[in-house]
Amino acid sequence: MTLPTNHVTAVAHRGDPYLFRENTIDSLRSALRRGADAVEIDVRLTRDGVPVLLHDATLKRLWEQDRPLLSLSAEEVRGLTAGRVPTLAEALAATDGSRVMLDLPGTPDVRAARRVVDVVRECGAQDRVFYCAGAPAMLSVRAADPAAEIALTWTTLAPPRPALLAAVRPRWLNYRFGLVDRALADRVHRDGHLLSVWTPDTRRTMRRLLAAGVDSITTNRIDTLCALRGAARHGAGAPGRGNEATKAQVR
Repeated sequence: MTLPTNHVTAVAHRGDPYLFRENTIDSLRSALRRGADAVEIDVRLTRDGVPVLLHDATLKRLWEQDRPLLSLSAEEVRGLTAGRVPTLAEALAATDGSRVMLDLPGTPDVRAARRVVDVVRECGAQDRVFYCAGAPAMLSVRAADPAAEIALTWTTLAPPRPALLAAVRPRWLNYRFGLVDRALADRVHRDGHLLSVWTPDTRRTMRRLLAAGVDSITTNRIDTLCALRGAARHGAGAPGRGNEATKAQVR
């Protein structure tokens, strides 16, 4: 299979979760050290409205505390996890200068989305943060920030309705990797969007997606993706690291 020579943005899914626990500062920093152009993080609100990094609605899977996040204050979360669940502000400080793909799991309303957007603004990170999730969450983000960069997550081969695209105004369409082939990539590009995909973790699938012409890949194995991308770029097997051309694509 011949891979294209154009640059594909390498996004680290929840950091570097095969080396460090997902959505922690150590995980984010590890992914950036290993060549990620951007890190993807999950953000939810605590009971007192503090955005923190957590994919699940509870602390059970990662932290062995069967407590809903919405029932806990930020200080209680810190105590239950030995301070290892970072706030969004802490994560943005730890990734200073790097792109952040901010996922909003669940169904955040406009008020919750506005709180997240406010923290991004307070941290001076508007130019390097972009948001991803399904239509309800992204409509809330758009209402909170008319200038936000959005990757609309889409889970069917049927294209988004024109009215939805007009309301959300996404720069990216964000697809589950199994749906993506060259025809879908061509359609997305023809309609004026960039194409991001999530979350392939095997070399075979990554190579297929690179050949299909996607613009961004979110993966749990950022080292593998960077190596394949580097091989495609240099025509050799040496691992590649994100360069200025790649980083410019997502700005």
